[in-house]
Amino acid sequence: MDYLNSLSGEDQHMLAKYRAHLECVRTCIDRNQAVIREILRERVLYPPEESTVNPSTDSWEFDEPPPNVRHGDMDQAQSTLKLIARDWSTDGALEREQSYKPIIDSIVEYYKPSDYELKEIKILVPGAGLGRLTYELACLGYSCEGNEFSYFMLIASNFVLNLCDYENKYALYPWVHQYVNNLRREDQVAAVRFPDVCPRKNPPKGHFEIAAGDFLEIYKTAHSYNCVATCFFIDCANNVIDFIRTIYKILVPGGIWVNLGPLLYHYSDVSGQNSIEPTFEDLCIIMESVGFVIEKSRTGIHTKYAQNPASMKQSEYQSLFWVCRKPDPFEEQRGKRKASREPHDLIVREDSEEEEEDGRKKEEEQLKQPITADDETEMELLAQPT
Repeated sequence: MDYLNSLSGEDQHMLAKYRAHLECVRTCIDRNQAVIREILRERVLYPPEESTVNPSTDSWEFDEPPPNVRHGDMDQAQSTLKLIARDWSTDGALEREQSYKPIIDSIVEYYKPSDYELKEIKILVPGAGLGRLTYELACLGYSCEGNEFSYFMLIASNFVLNLCDYENKYALYPWVHQYVNNLRREDQVAAVRFPDVCPRKNPPKGHFEIAAGDFLEIYKTAHSYNCVATCFFIDCANNVIDFIRTIYKILVPGGIWVNLGPLLYHYSDVSGQNSIEPTFEDLCIIMESVGFVIEKSRTGIHTKYAQNPASMKQSEYQSLFWVCRKPDPFEEQRGKRKASREPHDLIVREDSEEEEEDGRKKEEEQLKQPITADDETEMELLAQPT
């Protein structure tokens, strides 16, 4: 605004609508702040004795912001607003379909409701974020535990899961800080309503909880979970082998690990942080060396992550997807489980599955064709002993 005011009168005249738009942006930021105050109203980070209550409003008085807010904290706050849109609004339905559905479908296929007492199947979701994947699995009847390290996400998920009392109660403006690649002024100030589902009104059938803390520090007890489901998580480690070893350890024999996401490796370019960045080929070797049997693996899964659908710039990952099993020696002896259905060096892209399906349909159509006299003669020749 200061720079706009410093421009020539002619320039400011041409930017009259732009000036009005910036005022609208300011209003949307204020409205976001009002929602943030609601999110923080439980004061989950502050003991009651350190807080004061305003008698006129019967609400907590908010402390003044610190004089120097870290840039990383600002990024996380803005990112959390976008993740609310991804996990808990109708606008994020497509992204959830891309990222969560393959994981849920594989778990339901492995732990079929007809074959298992679902409340006895314990599922852990590390890097649970705002909790939607964990909630969806618990709604199916599984016993689910999410794990999250970020205070920003823990506070926001607590608000959505425990404090919202009806659907689409709140409006956020998640793209208001995105000043570039906007076609229309209204794209920057588009509102998103949340939550699209109210967990308080629609409690899950299965056990559901969120645990705070570092994944590697909390989960050390062997044979604790039937399934570990990770989505956009494994590349958050300095050493991804630590994650893989821990997942293998906490799974019961016969349990599965279902993963979907890219290999962004968050610490690869962070100053002062050590990091290794194995390729997918290397990860397959690591997983099998640790002891996993790779039941299924796919590449090229099209997934977006907290993208503004109206932006001129669209980023999309071609994510990895796999299902790994921790072998059960007793089941292997009884022949109840097959060995790995796919060798570790077989990379099957998602779009190749459609080609395979077309090939199977053509074979089925050929089998349905009537057998001609020439076909019978050829079959008789093939049947003769050599």
